[in-house]
Amino acid sequence: MTTVLTVILNWRTPSMTLKSAEAAIAAMDGIDGDIIIVDNDSQDGSEDFIRNAVAERGWARVRVIQAGQNGGFGAGNNVGIRAGLATGARPDYVYLLNSDAFPAPDAIQVLVDHMQANPETGLAGSYIHGTDDQPHVTCFRFPSVASEFEGSAQTGPVSRLLRHAIIPQPIPAETTAMDWVAGASLMMRQDMLDLIGAFDEEYFLYFEETDLCLRAARAGWRTDYVPASRVAHIGSASTGMKKWDRTPGYWFDSRWRYFRKNYGLGKAVAASLAQISGLSINRLRAALGNAPRNGPRGHMRDLLVHDLRALCTGIAPASIHSPEASVTERTT
Repeated sequence: MTTVLTVILNWRTPSMTLKSAEAAIAAMDGIDGDIIIVDNDSQDGSEDFIRNAVAERGWARVRVIQAGQNGGFGAGNNVGIRAGLATGARPDYVYLLNSDAFPAPDAIQVLVDHMQANPETGLAGSYIHGTDDQPHVTCFRFPSVASEFEGSAQTGPVSRLLRHAIIPQPIPAETTAMDWVAGASLMMRQDMLDLIGAFDEEYFLYFEETDLCLRAARAGWRTDYVPASRVAHIGSASTGMKKWDRTPGYWFDSRWRYFRKNYGLGKAVAASLAQISGLSINRLRAALGNAPRNGPRGHMRDLLVHDLRALCTGIAPASIHSPEASVTERTT
């Protein structure tokens, strides 16, 4: 029988995590496997709260484990992946579910069926929609030097010229291969993980699933978007991204690591110069009243300072961060 290990990462959202787990239990009905809730070192009583609720509700297939430190999204999920099934057996698939995401009753089975029918698919993502039923953009191209310029300039002529590089993709009506998909609801083939490894834990937050999908693609595995699998998602419940007044340092760390690691130093520098050039165009247009300002306050200066430091001295590993930067989810 096909087995699935579902991993839900909690950081200081215990009530919401329990709602996510409850939805996952319903969606795992008829599927062999376990659900693991990983507390990402919340240090606020979340772990005990969740453990007590799981025991009181008699959720026999749900385990709660402690990460021991908050290493971010990838590291926390890796704790659950490494824990595996309670029986010690190897699962066929690992399903990642954000703590603020709630799968429809058939959402997990749809992904399993797709993976079973498509052995070349290593990862599969769901159709993600808000609690208001509005679709979330979760289908993307891999970042590139060209996409850094287009995404920061955000002006019609540039976007038309570089349409082949635009990262966010229109939401397909049918199952479609993508470069990468968001990790709010993500099915991963264990055979693939055995070959390429799980998340790179040097990413604290952002770019980690992009990196994983790129590694998978380079190893010959496909990433598919499966719209028949529907998952409601609140979005940014832990990161507060929608209310950012300043881009946090870990975002710059992850962005630099992604380009430096996967494309080399020259491309990393070129990508930074491309983004700064695009932002300069945007700032000029904003000053003229022709466009909204792109990015949080100080973003261009922070990018320049961060990447010059990274270029000259490197950056500290992103494996452990302060509680203020502790988060559990990646969303757009």
